[in-house]
Amino acid sequence: MSEWLEHSVQVEVAAPIEHVWNLWHNIELMPRWMKWIESVKIVEDNPELSRWKLATKTLEFTWLSRILQEIPHQIIQWESVDGLPNRGAIRFYDRKESSIVKLTFTYEVPGILVLLMNNDFVRNAVDGTLQADMDRFRDYAMNELATNPVNPNTEDLP
Repeated sequence: MSEWLEHSVQVEVAAPIEHVWNLWHNIELMPRWMKWIESVKIVEDNPELSRWKLATKTLEFTWLSRILQEIPHQIIQWESVDGLPNRGAIRFYDRKESSIVKLTFTYEVPGILVLLMNNDFVRNAVDGTLQADMDRFRDYAMNELATNPVNPNTEDLP
């Protein structure tokens, strides 16, 4: 028997929604702000698929992920199709002067590990790590905005 564990964190970024969307939409950038994500690579012949590698000092997981839903400036939803079972969504809320970015991440824990993983200590550790990732994203986005301001007329150009 297994169990799905869910974590949800968010951050407010003092940047336009176009800017935060563009950074998250380029998923290969995620290792720059996500501590445990070592690499993300888009599958060449299918841009809806990507290969992920999560690594800590003691654990390493890989998976193939598929985009289920993508609505520009609103949501990117995914699920794994191979490897570590997980699914989730990143949601974007336009506040005109800023943007709210909310990450919800769910992963399957094998029965033998449920008791170990489903407790306040582990839940708080994972939540804390994810919140720190979101804070790093906010800082990264602000730094990128300072060095590469968004031009609303050219945001979708290659």
